[in-house]
Amino acid sequence: GAAKLVVVVAIFLLTFYVISQVFEIKMDANLGHIFARSALDAAARSTKPPRYKCGISKACPEKHFAFKMASGAANVVGPKICVEDNVLMSGVKNNVGRGINVALVNGKTGELLDTKFFDMWGGDVAPFIEFLKSIQDGTIVLMGTYDDGATKLNEEARKLIAELGSTSITNLGFRDNWVFCGGKGIKTKSPFEQHIKNNKDTNKYEGWPEVVEMEGCIPQKQD
Repeated sequence: GAAKLVVVVAIFLLTFYVISQVFEIKMDANLGHIFARSALDAAARSTKPPRYKCGISKACPEKHFAFKMASGAANVVGPKICVEDNVLMSGVKNNVGRGINVALVNGKTGELLDTKFFDMWGGDVAPFIEFLKSIQDGTIVLMGTYDDGATKLNEEARKLIAELGSTSITNLGFRDNWVFCGGKGIKTKSPFEQHIKNNKDTNKYEGWPEVVEMEGCIPQKQD
């Protein structure tokens, strides 16, 4: 009887040892898998390109505002204007329309002041002229066309936009695509402007050219 008891105890101890060893091996394997997965996740995070404000391609320096904008696509998709990661105008926000779309931004703080669109096909240019005249010095002005932004433009309106820093406004024609970022009181011509002519031989859409996009960093107005 004593011998059987010894054998039973020995078998129990051996079984316990084997089970503990197997469990330890599995634990090591699971921990190794967890650590390896964590290392892979960390590596993936480190190689993932950083996202900058408004989705622009590189970060802006200090005392600059990031912006990105696009003209409308034919008469289907409206323009989009983003400043400092805030979408100011877009079809989703339902604040864009046919003609010239305008967003005004405080040149010191980057805060939105106003958004409006002016129908330059079936509308009147007079309200647009009055709006342009009312813009205060130091205001950042962003404009984008949708459908047609030129038919009702007259020389006075074009001159007021040129004073904001535009060079392409004098040549803006029927259904051209155009985006522009300038400012009231600017002393030089703005470097932020893109313009594509409506040309039946090169148009991407039937009757309209392709969308124009633009991004950059606007210098903050200093006192």
